[in-house]
Amino acid sequence: MGRLLKEHETETTISRERLYYRIGEVSRITGLKPHVLRYWESEFKVIRPHKGGSLQRLYRRKDLDLILKIKKLLYEEGFTIAGAKKKIRDLEKVENKQLKLKLIEKGSNGEADAFLSALQEELKGIRKMLE
Repeated sequence: MGRLLKEHETETTISRERLYYRIGEVSRITGLKPHVLRYWESEFKVIRPHKGGSLQRLYRRKDLDLILKIKKLLYEEGFTIAGAKKKIRDLEKVENKQLKLKLIEKGSNGEADAFLSALQEELKGIRKMLE
């Protein structure tokens, strides 16, 4: 019962409206020490907190979800760091394939390749603007 309550408390403390969380908040929500979060950042390249002008780590909801997924893999499912990295990479590949399939379905009127090429060029332009 205590474990269920703890998981429920964690879910309610993660606000859907907030864009960023500071490392102390992420530490409190996940139950992980800040030094563990910083270490995981160096090990799992998919965790990329935004560092603004103050150089303070600002985690997005996506980062928080990844941290919780990694915590589950390491602490509950018994994965090693290397095994968790591989599992996360495999999950990302599956998600990317699903996204590509959705894009192809949306542009499936015979112009799928042109649609994806145009989308890719648009994304490259956005990336250049952000750099």
